[in-house]
Amino acid sequence: MSIVSEISNIASDPAAAASVLAAVGIFAAVISVVAPMLQGDKLNTRLKEVTNRREQLRKQSRAELTNTSLKRESKGAVADLNAKFNLQKLLEDPNVEANLQRAGLRGPGPVSMFYAARMIAPFVGLALTFLYVFVLEAISIDGPMRYGSLLFGMAAGFYLPNLYVSNLASKRQQSIMRAFPDSLDMLLICVEAGMSIEMAFQKVGREIGTASVELAEELMLTTAELSYLQERRMAYENLASRTGHEGVKAVCLALGQAERYGTPLGDALRVMAKENRDMRMSQAEKKAAALPAQLTVPMILFFLPVLFMVVLGPAYIKFKKNNAENGG
Repeated sequence: MSIVSEISNIASDPAAAASVLAAVGIFAAVISVVAPMLQGDKLNTRLKEVTNRREQLRKQSRAELTNTSLKRESKGAVADLNAKFNLQKLLEDPNVEANLQRAGLRGPGPVSMFYAARMIAPFVGLALTFLYVFVLEAISIDGPMRYGSLLFGMAAGFYLPNLYVSNLASKRQQSIMRAFPDSLDMLLICVEAGMSIEMAFQKVGREIGTASVELAEELMLTTAELSYLQERRMAYENLASRTGHEGVKAVCLALGQAERYGTPLGDALRVMAKENRDMRMSQAEKKAAALPAQLTVPMILFFLPVLFMVVLGPAYIKFKKNNAENGG
């Protein structure tokens, strides 16, 4: 009852009631000022979380890139041979690294192996030609042609590594272009779903591996380069340089322009996917149109002789039989 009486006395006293109201007002003002400070900035917290996640992905991509052949040093007997004879300067080729990258051979190791093969292969070709022409005498060549064949063997050995790398790059490019339009469709879906371009490349690189291992490798390398390069444009240019195909170059150019001018990536990817599908279809139609001309020589060599034997064989047998009966 004492508490109730005290409250009634305060309520009946105007000075005491004013003091209580003033204290409540001051307390509310202090709470309104301090409460936002205690809650913190949610926007800055979320942005900080996004930045930390981005740094984690960047470190992961750098670690994946470090494990590839891009960071390995060339060691062993081949490297010692290159260093001893300075083959990279002796057999200098400005396009060798680009050609090896298009063939999927990256790092200093394949470069050293290529130059070593270029030095050794001519002597191997010379030895095989000498054995074939002079020792085994499998070909009857007289006079200067016998010695000219040795030069031909050396020249064939010299250009054989280039031919091998070109063939390997061509097969790799075909594998990439068969799956590239499908990868663009998947990339479009990822971008329109709200993924960043790095996450989209990483996701598509993991999913497209069943269709083309080479394309998956290139996309994962592009993901790593997007993480550590200062400009994304350089990552797109590197992808176009490694593939060496006009369709990929057009897509990389469109991505670079979208990154530079802020145009929507979805529209650019949709147009590029349609163009690459049309390009793939036109290449298939071109091969189909060239098929009759390519089949002409095999049909003449293998089909027509059998046809003549089937058609004329019975008539020839009957003719020989009639001659035998008339002569008997």
